[in-house]
Amino acid sequence: MSETTTEKPAEATAEKKAVPAMKAILAKKIGMTRVFSPKGEIVPVTVFQAGPCRVVQVKTPATDGYAALQLGFGDIRPKNFSKPEAGHFAKTNAVPTRWLQEFRLPSVDGFEAGMEIRVEQFAAGDIIDASGMIKGKGFAGAVKRHRFKGGPKTHGQSDRWRAPGSSGRERVWPGKRGPGHMGAEIKTIQRLLVVDVNPTENLMLVRGSVPGAPGTCVSLYKTTRPRRVKQAPAAVAKKAAKAAPAKSGKPEKK
Repeated sequence: MSETTTEKPAEATAEKKAVPAMKAILAKKIGMTRVFSPKGEIVPVTVFQAGPCRVVQVKTPATDGYAALQLGFGDIRPKNFSKPEAGHFAKTNAVPTRWLQEFRLPSVDGFEAGMEIRVEQFAAGDIIDASGMIKGKGFAGAVKRHRFKGGPKTHGQSDRWRAPGSSGRERVWPGKRGPGHMGAEIKTIQRLLVVDVNPTENLMLVRGSVPGAPGTCVSLYKTTRPRRVKQAPAAVAKKAAKAAPAKSGKPEKK
């Protein structure tokens, strides 16, 4: 009597590929609130909905000349993206997303299109950098835009208090500061502390303020720069007193 063996299907035997560690994610800024530390101190935090982000495209040095991942985040209706964008997502069978951001990496080994980057990549105590577009302020003068001092309020001047002053001779050199469009620029805040991470609701709490209005997309990525800790004036004075050489009350002999 011959023995019969039952083989499991390939889908059941195939293990789910683990997503390599990537300390970068796209997040939606929800707003600001406050939490309390174990010591009872009030900590102002910015709340983010961080991910999940889908890997839309994997760029390799062989095909693109550098290694990078293109992440997509945010839902979007089909009528709100163009045909070229739809074709870009269709190449990798990716779901269209509202935001796309590229992150360069030393290596993209182990990453594939369709993987999800979740907020579990971060933990409380991490130091991150946040990049976002600051609010647009429209047209602004040089005093507000560049913090110019303005002219004196004496000698009969009635309309020159907030004037930028002379701009030079015949030509205006490139980069000359003056009135113009203020805001709507990408700014980066460095060395922010991650206070808490909630993987269930994809939330991240970051100490301090972050550029951008609520509802905008912000790039969060771990930094290697150490966080600067401000010391109290009393601690600084005590440290300086220990470093200073001790002086005796006796007068020096000549």
